[in-house]
Amino acid sequence: MAKHGSDLIGRRELLALGLAGSVAAADAATRHDGLLGGPSESIKGTLPWQDGMTDAPPAPEDGAFLSAAELAFVAAAADRLIPADPTGPSASEAGVPTFIDRQLAGGYGRGDHLFLGGPWPKGAPTQGYQSRFAPAQYYRTAIADIEEHVGSSYSGKAFKDLPPDRQDALLKQYEDGKVQLRRVEAKAFFTMFLQNVMEGYFSDPIYGGNRDMAAWKMIGFPGAHYDYSEWVTAYNRKVPIAPVGLRGRPGWDQA
Repeated sequence: MAKHGSDLIGRRELLALGLAGSVAAADAATRHDGLLGGPSESIKGTLPWQDGMTDAPPAPEDGAFLSAAELAFVAAAADRLIPADPTGPSASEAGVPTFIDRQLAGGYGRGDHLFLGGPWPKGAPTQGYQSRFAPAQYYRTAIADIEEHVGSSYSGKAFKDLPPDRQDALLKQYEDGKVQLRRVEAKAFFTMFLQNVMEGYFSDPIYGGNRDMAAWKMIGFPGAHYDYSEWVTAYNRKVPIAPVGLRGRPGWDQA
């Protein structure tokens, strides 16, 4: 379990920290007689899809943005937020560093959805993102500042080389804003990092995280199935099907 606040917090409690589901499955629409959508059709005796045909978003190779040292920090810190235990894999085992690296290499990292122009006064918590840095540059700067702080406090060691209890203590200090990093706010970075870790852990595997759909299996989420109609009114019952991602799943067939 990882420390959070003054208490120990487990993976299932982490789900209540504001996680917004990161999974979205969109059906392709076609035009028919000038209207959006095609004619209705009843399909029997066959599957209404072809396995593995979903287009993948552009996803660079691992190491697309973060350096090896930066990835090592991300993996070590993420594993303190979601460590491995009998209920499921750790953040790094589930591919969270890959998810974050790919996001930082794309539009999210560039800040395509953010206004980054000045001025840059200290904002209120309700005002959202207030940095002059795009998220990718914020990560790079924050990780460098954190490693500088760790090195000066622990005889030149890197964050990944500290024992878990020291890593937990440092993350707690960053979360509470009790450490003044040289160029960025520790609390703001921790908030962003925690959100990104949760997004990567529970995202569709097409984005690099949630490897083997392990997080979905852990919480019983069946994924991007095309039809849930028979379970709409099945309250408080487990959906008795294996999870499926946007690209399908291994061995996906009528059985």
